[in-house]
Amino acid sequence: MHDATITVEGLRKRFGPSLALDGMTFTVRPGHVTGFIGPNGAGKSTTMRVVLGLDAADAGQALVGGRPYRTLTRPLCHLGSLLDASALQPGRSARNHLLWLAHSQGLPSRRADEVLELAGLGGVGRRRAGGYSLGMRQRLGIAAALLGDPPALMLDEPFNGMDPEGIIWMRTFLRDLAREGRAVLVSSHLMSELQGTADHIVVVGRGRVIADAGVTELLAGAANGRITVRSSAIDRALGVLRPAAKSVTSNGDGTLTVTGPAAEDVVALLTAAHVPFSEVAAHRATLEDAYLDLTRDAVEFRSAATGEGRR
Repeated sequence: MHDATITVEGLRKRFGPSLALDGMTFTVRPGHVTGFIGPNGAGKSTTMRVVLGLDAADAGQALVGGRPYRTLTRPLCHLGSLLDASALQPGRSARNHLLWLAHSQGLPSRRADEVLELAGLGGVGRRRAGGYSLGMRQRLGIAAALLGDPPALMLDEPFNGMDPEGIIWMRTFLRDLAREGRAVLVSSHLMSELQGTADHIVVVGRGRVIADAGVTELLAGAANGRITVRSSAIDRALGVLRPAAKSVTSNGDGTLTVTGPAAEDVVALLTAAHVPFSEVAAHRATLEDAYLDLTRDAVEFRSAATGEGRR
């Protein structure tokens, strides 16, 4: 298998007066699902287009296995991508669409049938692609990305149009691809879609990287050592915990949010003071919490007059 690493180094790109990429830098490593997250207009799609050589960067470079994508022979055997699930001939069957792509890369015809099965489209491969739902077109896009059995995959918003069953299928499928040793980059503007799928996250805003970290690290940062205490004697609990904590906030619903001491220390303090409590729990942050914390300053509100800009 070819080297799977996708390397993005110092990408800068302007579209007229708009700075789409402002020094974008990150690495997608083999064996991981890397979530590529950010608000619309953050530069995700532009970065992917630069990796594929569809847009030229003004500065910096993007490499697949140490080489620019444009220089690769049989590129589908190095990097499979899904940027636009609707980019297909509606009158052509899904199978013929894949056969045409396979032949363009010197791949055997049987590969088209193999990837249709992998993507869960084996029973509908001879139907016209124009009659497919958006979720089915996403699956066809995944099948096309897998044609060359590439060591690296890059998927732009692959959960779009998926029903709940499709989202569960996609999460499992992405994890399985990474487990095979592939580098998998998945862009989304919704953290919740990647919960339980990605093990590394690159968060971007305004064309640059805001955070580049493992999911465990991001969640720990978002939890920020917060502890929830539920008590029927909330004022007494407040009085006992305030001297020992960095902060104690009453939430008005019979609970306190405490930062500073560990959960076991909170239990010991309340027990020693004979303050009744029914819950002491460390705050479990979601990826959504982490994302909102990180992108709060990076979301740009555009008026209808200026348009949405490029993603």
